[in-house]
Amino acid sequence: MNENHAVWDPLVRVGHWSLAVFFALAYYTGGDEFYLHEHAGYTVGLIVLFRVFWGVAGFDHARFGDFAKWPGRVVAYLAALVRGERERYVGHDPAGGVMIFAILMSITVTAVSGMALFAMEDRGPLASTFVADWPGAPVEAVHELSGDLSLVLVIGHVAGVLVMSYLLKENLVASLLHGKKRHGKKRE
Repeated sequence: MNENHAVWDPLVRVGHWSLAVFFALAYYTGGDEFYLHEHAGYTVGLIVLFRVFWGVAGFDHARFGDFAKWPGRVVAYLAALVRGERERYVGHDPAGGVMIFAILMSITVTAVSGMALFAMEDRGPLASTFVADWPGAPVEAVHELSGDLSLVLVIGHVAGVLVMSYLLKENLVASLLHGKKRHGKKRE
């Protein structure tokens, strides 16, 4: 059974590409275009909030429960890949699921630490809260480190998608544009 099936709903697809664009914008405007960096960062935070909501309340393959796997299952999946076994998944494979959680967590830390930095300047939604009294240098270090970690994770994500596209002989990037994916039976 190798037919194309609708997998990624429009909200997942728009959210995914919007997050990619606004994260890139926020990352690359960090030191120069501060106003643009700030607004792109807030947009990233809102997209992540929506993705968390949609991970609980969305359609089947958008839900975290569809692709959250125990570490042993992820290790077994990766070991099978190394052995040359190609397992097709309806939605995300176990490694992709781990990457989604890692990226969402890292970007969340980046967004929250950025908002904390604005609060220290008496700006943004956290201004005039206890966050404004946090020590600036450590928060700035966390913001920069988590932003860089997010970029590394995104690069790893893109590399993984390209490798799996090649191994499965399926354009996974296109599937996140049109929402359809070729797959066989889902195995666990």
